This record gives sequence, structure tokens and C-alpha cells, in this order.
Amino acid sequence: MSVDLPTRARSSAALVLAGVLWGTGGLAGSLLGQLAGLHPLAVAAYRLLVGGGVAVPFAVLTGLPRTAAAAKRILAVGALFALFQASYFAAVALSSVSIATMTTIGAAPVVVTLASVRRPRRWTLVSVVGTVAGLVLLQWSPGEANSLGGLGFALLAAAGFATLTLLTAKPVEGLEPLPTTAFGCLTGGLLLLPLAGWSGMALPLHADVLAVVCYLGAVPTALAYAAYLRGLASAHPVLGALSAVLEPLTAAVLSAAFFGERLSGTAWCGAAVLVAALTVGYWRPEPR
Repeated sequence: MSVDLPTRARSSAALVLAGVLWGTGGLAGSLLGQLAGLHPLAVAAYRLLVGGGVAVPFAVLTGLPRTAAAAKRILAVGALFALFQASYFAAVALSSVSIATMTTIGAAPVVVTLASVRRPRRWTLVSVVGTVAGLVLLQWSPGEANSLGGLGFALLAAAGFATLTLLTAKPVEGLEPLPTTAFGCLTGGLLLLPLAGWSGMALPLHADVLAVVCYLGAVPTALAYAAYLRGLASAHPVLGALSAVLEPLTAAVLSAAFFGERLSGTAWCGAAVLVAALTVGYWRPEPR
């Protein structure tokens, strides 16, 4: 199915917005964990629950899902949200943030390409290979701890995100991206509650903590996933998965700008390779 240029531009802009906003989510989640003393699983549960709660009032305006197909899709999206978040944070706990992020975000486009494209175009392969190479240069630190368990959970998270991308790229009649995001986040948060409750979810009622919780739920979760699902409606799933690499790139740049973390020459080379790979992906996308 061919997509006209204005539609492709809008979907690309939505995917870029989602990737950039996700990049602020990692910093906000880390800050919330430090301020409130929360386990990463509790942070993930709050992220999904607050994100769903913020989006539901707006989703109601577009119409509640009323069909069995819509209900099944929301349950599936919620389960994948929970799987992706839980697996990612387990990978972080068993290895490191850099290795878990690099493996998860780097493997997702590869999984989507293998699953959705029978004979990938040359430019698609160039974009995917360039993305993985850029992530390695941006985030890989040879001295960081790693483990087979961490690698396994990161690959499971990548499979969960790839499945979410492939599933939501096929729209369900009568179900818009915003209700999918709202009720999917709520479902995923509820599924994470048993694990998160076991780790402790007591939240200090301080202004700074509440502000970070609201931001984490509203911007890099509700708004970002709504934009991502909107972009997937008219973009190839491979392009959607590639846009996710803007998350670690944005996080790295923001960390350098606001927290004084210095990026090495290798990291800046990785950032340049990532931008070039994404440009190729948006310039020569797979036909939908």
C-alpha cells in the first residue's frame, strides 16, 4: 500500500516526537526512583498507571472501545506494555542501563525487519545495520557488567516491543491510537501491580515527587505512545522500530546538557551514525 507524501511526513513527525519524548522518560524515571526511593518495577507501574489515567479522559472524548476485537487489542497491548517494562528493568538490574538499553532498542528493529519484510530493501538493511552500529558506539562500555540473564531479559524486552509494533501497525476498526494508549497503559500497570507492590510502592507526597510522576505519566508515556501509535497507522513497522533509537540518543544528549555527563568522541560518532541511519530510514522507507 502506497502512502502519499503529506501522510508519510505526518507519520514520520509523530514517530520522531515519540522517540524524543521517550528519551526524557528514562531521565524522569531515574529521578523519580532517586527522589522516592522506588524500585524500578514500581517506577514502571506508576508510569503506566499515571499515563493511562491521564489519557483516559481524553480517550473518552474520542469514544470508548465497544467491540470484542477492540477489547482483545487493548488486553494484548496492556500485556505487551507490562512485558516490555518488566523485562527491560530486569535486564537493567542484571547488567547495566547502557547494555540493557543498547540490546533492547538495537534488537527491536532487527526483529521487526525479520518478521515483517520478506526481502528487505538495500536501504532498509543499511538503516538497520547503521542503527545497531550507532547504538554500540553511543552506549557500549567494555568494562560494564553483563550477564546471560541480563542479555536474555533485554532480548525478551526487544521481542515485546517488536511484537507491540507489529500488532499495533494493524489497526482495529473503531479503536483509535489514544484509547489504545490509555486503556493499554492502565491494563499494563495493573498487570505490574503484584510485582511492583512486592517491591514497595510508597510514594512521598512531596511537590517535586508528584511533579515528576505527573510528567513521567503524561509526556513520555501517554503523549509519546499515542504519537507512536498514530505514526504507525501509516508508516511501515520497521520505521516505527527505528524511531525508538531516538530514546537513548535523546537521553545521552540531555544527560550531557543538564547533568554534566561528558560524551566521549566515540559516543558522538555513534550519535552521528544513528542520525544518518535514521535519515536513510525516513528517506527510503519500506513500502507499507
